[in-house]
Amino acid sequence: MKLEGRLFTGVAVFLAIVTLIYWLLSRDPTGTTALALSIGLSLLIGFYLSFTARRIGERPEDRTDADVSDGAGDYGFFSPHSWWPLVTAASAAVATLGVVYDWWLFILGGSMLAVAAIGFVMEYYRGSFVEKE
Repeated sequence: MKLEGRLFTGVAVFLAIVTLIYWLLSRDPTGTTALALSIGLSLLIGFYLSFTARRIGERPEDRTDADVSDGAGDYGFFSPHSWWPLVTAASAAVATLGVVYDWWLFILGGSMLAVAAIGFVMEYYRGSFVEKE
């Protein structure tokens, strides 16, 4: 995570230079504020990654002599057959279209999104996935 922390800190330095140049050339308060907030966000992420890197120690990605096999291991469980991501994305699309077109479509999309989120979270707590005692 050292590399990632340095990367985001470098982005913050770059944005600081760009913000100064932008302010001097345009005198636009809106764009300058957006760039300044981007500096803060980059510094926040860079600080978090650097702080976390000091706490967890060196990862294989941080070492120059590491092999690909050093990073092998379990990265988590990803459901290979779940339809809930598709339902969630479609519901979010309907809700977004509701913001654009009319309130009733937003309510319909938000309701669908709530059901999709519940289904996504509770997928392995019902049906054939529940362990039988």
